[in-house]
Amino acid sequence: MEDIEDGSECVLKCTKHGWKLDVKTMRYINPPDSFRQEQLVPEITEDGRLTLNELRPPQPWEQDPRERLPLEVGEVKVTYFTHACMEFNFNGTLFFTDPWLTGPAFSRGWWLMHEPPSDWLERLAKADLIYISHCHSDHLSYPTLKLLAEKNPDIPIYVGDTSMPVFCKLEQSGIKLNNINVLKFGVWFKVNDDLRFMIMMDGVHPDMDTCILIDYKGHWILDTVDCTNPNGGRLPPGVDMMLSDFAGGASGFPMTFSGGKYTEEWKSQFIKRERNKLLYYKTQVVRDVSPLLYTPFAGYFVEAHPSDKYVRDTNTKNDPAALNGLITKYSPDIRTWTPRPGAVLDLQKVINGDSDYVTDPPPSAKFMKDRWDFDEYVNKTNQCAFDEIFAYPEWIPFYFKWTKFCNYNLVIRMIETDDQFEPIKGAYDFYVDFSGPEPTFPTERPSGDINYLEMKNRIGVHRETVKKGLFWDDLYIGFNNRISREPDTFHYQFWNHMQILLKVKQPDWEGFLRDMKAKNAPRLDVWHPDKLEDISGTCPSIPNGNPVTPKPTPNGNHWGRYIPIMASAVVALAAIAYMARTRIS
Repeated sequence: MEDIEDGSECVLKCTKHGWKLDVKTMRYINPPDSFRQEQLVPEITEDGRLTLNELRPPQPWEQDPRERLPLEVGEVKVTYFTHACMEFNFNGTLFFTDPWLTGPAFSRGWWLMHEPPSDWLERLAKADLIYISHCHSDHLSYPTLKLLAEKNPDIPIYVGDTSMPVFCKLEQSGIKLNNINVLKFGVWFKVNDDLRFMIMMDGVHPDMDTCILIDYKGHWILDTVDCTNPNGGRLPPGVDMMLSDFAGGASGFPMTFSGGKYTEEWKSQFIKRERNKLLYYKTQVVRDVSPLLYTPFAGYFVEAHPSDKYVRDTNTKNDPAALNGLITKYSPDIRTWTPRPGAVLDLQKVINGDSDYVTDPPPSAKFMKDRWDFDEYVNKTNQCAFDEIFAYPEWIPFYFKWTKFCNYNLVIRMIETDDQFEPIKGAYDFYVDFSGPEPTFPTERPSGDINYLEMKNRIGVHRETVKKGLFWDDLYIGFNNRISREPDTFHYQFWNHMQILLKVKQPDWEGFLRDMKAKNAPRLDVWHPDKLEDISGTCPSIPNGNPVTPKPTPNGNHWGRYIPIMASAVVALAAIAYMARTRIS
């Protein structure tokens, strides 16, 4: 599929997002100036197939091997709470993962699909340790941690030593957690004589994503969470239990895009195709690891707010039962578990081959959520639209110079809107040109060969992002903007900077206001909506806490990460080598 910029060189093109790799230089043509693909070693197999192989270092779990000891029934129990939160009970030692148990994620874009057990807070506060995989808010949930800190601020929490610290915004949150431990990758951490674990990085997003391998008496549980390429594709075979994401739909692409090819028909076909590819990719990874039991998790979210009905209807997600069905079809020796909140798995019963290895909650137990405290969280976000800093138009150069993004051929147009992406009183509409050593702010779109990106942003989420110096995940992954671009190119450097490389410390808005007032800077008469309620636009009025329950889509819930477009492209290229080596047959 040769395009005009390809010339006569050999170029591989990703069919998902159009990424192009010049295999002569192993650098990407599109997106430009992104990164270099590590060298792959070609080999011809005995049957004449070409394989591309990555050079792999020793496996970290091979350090300090130990004997696999027998377990008793009931000695290791696994309870599903919701999304990516599991409670592992290792003979009385309670080990929780990724507790998102209340409130939204990505500002107001994601809400819990499942109702966690009613005593979740008491049980979480009694945990012996908690593992948090990365800083995205569906795993690092500050609303959850706020309640936890009020009960047990000294609870031990473990994270990986990522270049983007998991708790980079803890001080800003005001939450007091006194026992956060950062562990080096690929090293066993001893909890007690029977229990240890190691945290491993993601091969695609080593700066933020992690996974975990738990060892209890020589029995291994592998939780790859959201990793696109966990531990660079080097995974221990034959673990007792494996957990991973499965659903897809964890980014704004392509639902929030418009113009050009992004018709509703194109989006529908793209989503259907990508979800199917993800199902088969996950099936192959699970087959390669060959666990005794596999469970899909970390995908149980819903775009529950009524203003996100379009995304909820468009963003179909994989059904965990469909993935488990494929695994059963192609790997009948691997047992599967589609979890329900409060269900308990007994690991020794899995090992024994017993049929009753899961105890489900009583039929009367609540399963699907039908109440979300929308107003509590959305109003808090929207209140940022009324912050005084936005009375002064100079907030725009102040903020974008704070981001330190520059020297890149890109102009963006930022348009503030109501929750329906319609015009709203007091909104800003402005351009930022990043092509020079400092951002400039033209009054109209520049002409010439300049990349252009236009974003309509919900005013409350946009201003909260600016005011608090947050990463742009809330805007993009939270479905809180609408995007068009010319040409249709993913700008890796821009998104990587805005989603990962922003400063940890927020802009000095107090100093900004002092300066504005000291120099009597121009101040707008109208710079916010008349009242908070105006931000919702023409969104149907639904009583807070009692909306109509969104039905799980026929293909139901979450994958990816975050710079999701980048991740998908790298996976597609890696999958060429992987699928050539091992195919479903």
